[in-house]
Amino acid sequence: MTSDADPGKGRLSRRSLFTAAGAGGLGLAAGAVGAFALGKDRAEAAGDVVPFHGAHQAGITTDAQDRMHTAAFDLTASTRQSVISLLRDWTEAAESLTAGRDIGETGASGGAYDAPPEDTGEAQDLHAAHLTITFGFGRTLFVKDGVDRYGVAAHLPEALIDLPLFSGDALEEGRSGGDLIVQACADDPQVAVHAVRNLARIAFGRARVRWSQIGFGRTASTSAEQKTPRNLFGFKDGTSNLKVQEDDLLAEHLWVSGGPAAESWLNGGTYMVVRRIRMHIETWDRTTLREQELVVGRTKREGAPLSGGTEFTAPDFSMPGRDGPLIDPASHLALAHPDHNGGARMLRRGYNYTDGSDGLGRLDAGQFFIAYFVDPRTHYVPMQSAMAKNDLMVEYLRHTGSGLFAVPPGITPGGYIGQGLFEA
Repeated sequence: MTSDADPGKGRLSRRSLFTAAGAGGLGLAAGAVGAFALGKDRAEAAGDVVPFHGAHQAGITTDAQDRMHTAAFDLTASTRQSVISLLRDWTEAAESLTAGRDIGETGASGGAYDAPPEDTGEAQDLHAAHLTITFGFGRTLFVKDGVDRYGVAAHLPEALIDLPLFSGDALEEGRSGGDLIVQACADDPQVAVHAVRNLARIAFGRARVRWSQIGFGRTASTSAEQKTPRNLFGFKDGTSNLKVQEDDLLAEHLWVSGGPAAESWLNGGTYMVVRRIRMHIETWDRTTLREQELVVGRTKREGAPLSGGTEFTAPDFSMPGRDGPLIDPASHLALAHPDHNGGARMLRRGYNYTDGSDGLGRLDAGQFFIAYFVDPRTHYVPMQSAMAKNDLMVEYLRHTGSGLFAVPPGITPGGYIGQGLFEA
C-alpha cells in the first residue's frame, strides 16, 4: 500500500490529483485538497503527533499515554519474504496511523463500493492523540519447535530466553507468548484500538492475533514531569523506575549496545517483558490500611517510604520499627528496589485493566505490566524470582499471562521494522 500524502508535508499524490480532476475538473481537485487539509489539521491539532522515525522506537521513553492496546501475533506466513512483506506493510500503516492519517490511498470511504475499505474508519474524526506503535519479536520468530522457520535463527539474541515459570504463576497459554508483539498507546482508547485492529486486518493470511489486552490508566511514569500514577490497589507505583531525562542510566539499563556481531541488529533496541497480573481486588479491599502499607512498604496517601520523607525520598531499609525494620524486608518496595537487585533498573509502561467479572462476582482486574530492560536475564528474572517467593503482595496477585520480546531499534524513512535483522 502507498499513501496519498508525503508523510512530512501532507501533499496529494499525482494519482489522487488526476483522479479528482478527471471526475470533475479543477473544482473537485480543489475540494480534495481542502478535504485533505482538514485531515492534516486533525493530525496536527494540539501538537499531538509523536514522530514515528528515530534512533529508538517511539512508545518506550515517550511520555506514557493514558490508554493502551497491546496484541501478540502468531505468524502463519510460510516464507521469509512473506514475513518481510508483512513488516513492510505494518511499517507503512504505522507511519500513517501515528500521523493521524487514514491507511492507504483511499482510506475509509474513498474506495470502490464493491471492495473493503483500506481503513476501518472509526478514527476518522479523532486526533492522532499521541499514538505510538511499538513492535517486538518473540523467541519463536527465530526458532519454534527446533525449526528455523524464516532463516534468522543465527541472529537469535542470547538474552531472548524462555522466561522461567515463576513460583505461583498461573499462566494461560492463550495469554502468553507470541512471535510478534504490537504495543499501541494513545490518549484516546479508540485511536489505540483502531491501530491494532487495522494491523490485525493487514496481517490476514500472514499472522493472526494470539492474545490482546486493553489497558486504561497508566501505572507508571516515563518522565520526571509526569506524576506517579496509582494502581488498582490505590498505591503509587514505579517511583524508582527509569525516567527519560536520565540519559546515562538509560544507556546502562535500557538500550542494547555492543553485542556480538550476530546480534548487532538489536543495537539501539531493548527487551520488553509483559505480564498480565490479576489482582484479588475484593480480598485487598477488606484488608486494613496498616496491612496494606506494610505489604507495599509505602504510605497510601503520599507514596512515601514507611521510613519517612516524601515519595522520592530514598527508603531507609535499616530504620528499626517495633518488630524489626520499619520497612519489612518482604515488602514490595524492598524486594523491587534497585538497592536489593544489584542496582538494576527498568523502564515501566504498565496499565490498569478490567475485563469484566469471572462469573462469581469477582472483578477480573489488575495490572498489565510492561517493562523494558537492557537484559532480562540480569534485570528482570532475579528480581521476579525473589518477589514470586517472598513478596508479601503475592497472596493478592495471580500472574496469568507472560511474554518476552526483543524490540528492534527505530526506523529510518523508507525502511521497515526489523530490517536490520532480515537483511543481516
